[in-house]
Amino acid sequence: MKEIMQGNSAIVRGAWEAGVKVAAAYPGTPSSEILKDVADNYPEVYAEWAPNEMVALQVASGAAIAGARSMAAMKHVGMNVAADALMTLAYTGIKGGLMVVIADDPFVHSSQNEQDSRNWARFAKIPLLEPGDAQECYDFAKISFDISEKFDTPVILRTETRVAHSDSLVEPGKRVESKIPLGLDPKEAPKYVMVPAHVRVRRKIIEERMRKLEEYADTFKYNVMEINDPSVGVITSGVSYMYTKDVFPEWSYLKLGMVWPLPKKMIAEFFKKVKKVIIVEELDPFIETEIKAMGYKIWHGKDLIPNMYELTPEIVEKCLKGKKYKEPKIKVKPEDLPRRPPNLCAGCSHRPLFYALKKLGAFVFGDIGCYTLAVAPPLQALHTCICMGAGGGMAHGAMKALGKEGLGKVVAVLGDSTFLHSGIAPLMNAVYNKGNSTTIVLDNRITGMTGHQEHAGTGFTVRQEPTNMVDYMEIGKALGVKSIRYLDPYNIKECMEIIKEEMSKNVPSLLLCKDSPCMLLRRAKPLEKFKNPLYMINTDKCRGCKVCLEINCPAISWRESAGQTKDGHKRKGTVYINPDQCVGCEVCVQVCKFEAIVPGKK
Repeated sequence: MKEIMQGNSAIVRGAWEAGVKVAAAYPGTPSSEILKDVADNYPEVYAEWAPNEMVALQVASGAAIAGARSMAAMKHVGMNVAADALMTLAYTGIKGGLMVVIADDPFVHSSQNEQDSRNWARFAKIPLLEPGDAQECYDFAKISFDISEKFDTPVILRTETRVAHSDSLVEPGKRVESKIPLGLDPKEAPKYVMVPAHVRVRRKIIEERMRKLEEYADTFKYNVMEINDPSVGVITSGVSYMYTKDVFPEWSYLKLGMVWPLPKKMIAEFFKKVKKVIIVEELDPFIETEIKAMGYKIWHGKDLIPNMYELTPEIVEKCLKGKKYKEPKIKVKPEDLPRRPPNLCAGCSHRPLFYALKKLGAFVFGDIGCYTLAVAPPLQALHTCICMGAGGGMAHGAMKALGKEGLGKVVAVLGDSTFLHSGIAPLMNAVYNKGNSTTIVLDNRITGMTGHQEHAGTGFTVRQEPTNMVDYMEIGKALGVKSIRYLDPYNIKECMEIIKEEMSKNVPSLLLCKDSPCMLLRRAKPLEKFKNPLYMINTDKCRGCKVCLEINCPAISWRESAGQTKDGHKRKGTVYINPDQCVGCEVCVQVCKFEAIVPGKK
């Protein structure tokens, strides 16, 4: 019986049926649901959150070399971290099947850049499959393990936001265990130890493997030719096929399930069967470049289809119809919709800390996480965000450039999960190289932005089993940091004093936010630390100065209404605290100079 599944769930289902034994991942939108689905629904599979994508791929590849079918999942920028392993795994090959799921984020809904992960396949010389809906996510996941074992190579399964998060019908089957016996053989060292003498041998094997994969691509059952109207033929893949087929069902198609290597004979046959060829693909001209390099002349490709952001059926239709395109009637104009810019949650511990940093005038080297939202007005207290773990290294570099002129002016911030992902090495580097930068770990006890995934600092595994919990203070000591202090981000005055003092020191310092769990982390009971359940405005005292609006709390809004305070101060309006949103964190109380914010009752 068919079931409705999300793309990410269908990948997991396919992997489970293929006999996967080990799965590892680091969360990142739009791939985060994959490992949680494994942990929640498939007890036969060992699952773990790794501290970063590199470790996740190492874990999965170790299991594969031991003979187990295994998978690693990550978002597109995660592969930048894992690439060092992937590039050499292409040389060593595997034993049990190894699938690497990479989820791209066209239009950058939740990322720091827009990458096309198809390029990794060409770069690493490994096959890549690209599903277009949940059924294909399921099918491609299953067959990727067969391909991996048949050709002794990792296989990339590339999805993107719409495929990963869209639901469609899937016809599931039963789990079949792998027939490959588990075990490690020391005699296989020449295959897995990549010293130059072995690399040169494996390098030839890679080229031979790619030739065999090219032949296989021409027989791959998910590379499908649909000959309809032969006047126009479209070569496409994944979600781009869905969009184009939806708009131009009458055209002929060569839908590629295996995007690398390309099926050269099938492409040649398609060019013979249609008069004009259009290539429709999201992001880079990956297929187009390869087909042009084969010597074929295409009618249209990236001359009409944009090479950035997401495609939609409307964009494809508009690009290919040109002047004949008719705009659909718009029932609601986007500008008429209420604006809801992303914001930190009410009561979030990051808000008062960034308010303190703004008041100090610090230049803040930021990182990847919820706290990136501090870049938006009115906080505007984050000044760089490049990649995971970058803030610490950049702050150190800036201080080396500025010398003593930088003292008291520079700080790096990153979350607890990011610190464990890639923030420890920059801190170690700052100590080793006699730096003087200040690093603040915004410890909210969870991986917040991607939906509350556990990590080595939370004390729980992905299946909520209690486990060891990293002590950040001890890590700092082990790295040689001499100045390590806790701070309470909800105490703005104390925060400013401690941060100012640490930024002025001519040695590396580490500040750890304490007792500041994510507001949505129920097990940490974050509201219990606040003495009042909520606050409200005393309109007799509110002068309408708007200072409390500078903290950008979603519970606080402005109400335009001329009047005056009880003691006669004229005003143009007052602020309002929504009792349904206020959690009683008292941050607004601390910034009000007129004692106009007072305890309220639920």
